[in-house]
Amino acid sequence: MTAADSADDPPSRRETTDRSLLLPARPPSPCCTAPFRRYNTGRFEGSAAQNFLRQLRALDVGNSIVLFGSSMLLSVLPFIILLSSLANHRIDTDLSLHIGLNSQGARIISQLFRSSPAHSAVPIVTALILAAAGTMAVAGFLQVIYERVFGQPHRGWRDVPRFVTWAGVLFGVLVTESVISQAVRAGGPVAEGLVIYAGTAAFFWWTMHFLLAGRVPWRRLLPAAVLTALLRIGLGLFSAVYFSSEIISDSRLYGTIGVLFTLLTWFIAIGAVIVLGAVGGATWDQRKSRPGRTKTGSPDPGE
Repeated sequence: MTAADSADDPPSRRETTDRSLLLPARPPSPCCTAPFRRYNTGRFEGSAAQNFLRQLRALDVGNSIVLFGSSMLLSVLPFIILLSSLANHRIDTDLSLHIGLNSQGARIISQLFRSSPAHSAVPIVTALILAAAGTMAVAGFLQVIYERVFGQPHRGWRDVPRFVTWAGVLFGVLVTESVISQAVRAGGPVAEGLVIYAGTAAFFWWTMHFLLAGRVPWRRLLPAAVLTALLRIGLGLFSAVYFSSEIISDSRLYGTIGVLFTLLTWFIAIGAVIVLGAVGGATWDQRKSRPGRTKTGSPDPGE
């Protein structure tokens, strides 16, 4: 088009042409993108990721983790303190080692506990009863989580003897760990990590089978136990980097209550390890036990 031709064009035609140059490109037609959407949807439908997210939603995972971690702080920690008092052993040392605190963080934790434990009978017995009842409630909460994850009906308070037994085994394990901790640490970080991994996997493997009353075979529970132990090792590495500085900061800003909030955060993280380990292991087991499935989660054409 020459300059003379453009001069002869009506103004409305020139404005329409200029505006068309400024408009964005038309989006692709739905008929072009539909195959890609169907492909991506087909990959997600029935996939391990979808099953994992579905299990988390069914558990109301956020509330479950927070409530479980808070319950452990309010029941398990007092029981550990009582056992340490009876054994003339300082709880703060064991707690600092579990969290992975440096010397300054461990010193702040030590200020939460008495340097010389008391042995008055009435307070000890009262606290022991309350802590034992709270710990059995934690066992019941843990049973509900495992029942939902592995699709088992709830047995309720018929399993109170199991809760009592589980609480006794748990604190026997904690006392044994406290006794052998120095010898294990003397073997170096690799040996310590292997012992923690093996002990965590064995304990939670037995815990799931015991609290589920043997309704789920051992082999189906093994992936959840392995994943829980791996997450526990990961939490230990993260704790060594994060919680020392967090406890020091919270202690300076808020005092003792700030340290307790940090401990609550650590117990909530332990709850996350237990819940995510169980859900991830159950998803792994379901994925392995589904015959005739391809990697994309679609039925095998040969079916």
